[in-house]
Amino acid sequence: MKHYLDIVSSRGMADILILTAETSLVTLVLHCISGVVSGYFFTRKRSVFTFLADALITIPLVFPPIATGFLLLLLLGRNGLIGKALLSSGSGIIFSKTGVFIASFIAGLPLVVKSVQAAVEGVDPSLCEAAWTLGKNSFQTYRFVVLPAIRNALLCGLVLSLGRSLGEVGITLMLGGNIIGKTETVSLAVYNAVFEGNFEKAAVLSVLLGGVSIVLFYVLQKFGKP
Repeated sequence: MKHYLDIVSSRGMADILILTAETSLVTLVLHCISGVVSGYFFTRKRSVFTFLADALITIPLVFPPIATGFLLLLLLGRNGLIGKALLSSGSGIIFSKTGVFIASFIAGLPLVVKSVQAAVEGVDPSLCEAAWTLGKNSFQTYRFVVLPAIRNALLCGLVLSLGRSLGEVGITLMLGGNIIGKTETVSLAVYNAVFEGNFEKAAVLSVLLGGVSIVLFYVLQKFGKP
């Protein structure tokens, strides 16, 4: 037992847990904002723009994570369209904490957005029509009618997206680089530990992830019901 406690309390483990906690917090905030904003656009008339945005957001759900990470690497890398511009301004994304944040955000984004989209489409149209007849504009209708009606769906989406982000490996490998002590998250640490043959460390980290998963499942069951 003491041996496992030593693994948990080691300095390297602290760095892994801190980065994972930071990534989860940043991702959760970004997903919440994205869910609210996307919900507003989905209440409006469908257009080519919303179709393309929906398609881009959904791609990580159906496309292999490692391939998604590769495409992002081409876009954000030093020779990429965006990455080259960032490097010229003195900042970079690849192999940095920012890359880990972006990977986590993109991995879980479809789950929160699709949850909100489904909920918005299920809102009774008569509620919105009543708000319009009372003189409310589209933003006010969304703020005071639609958003309260979909709050549970938004919560479900956030829980699911957080769980997906915690388990992200493929995109993070490409954007974060899996640099020990710098861009190594808990999920990557499990991968590294197994690769090194350190199954005790992998087991400890897996138990930690399992504990978080149980908590997320409890929240989903407790507060995710309509």
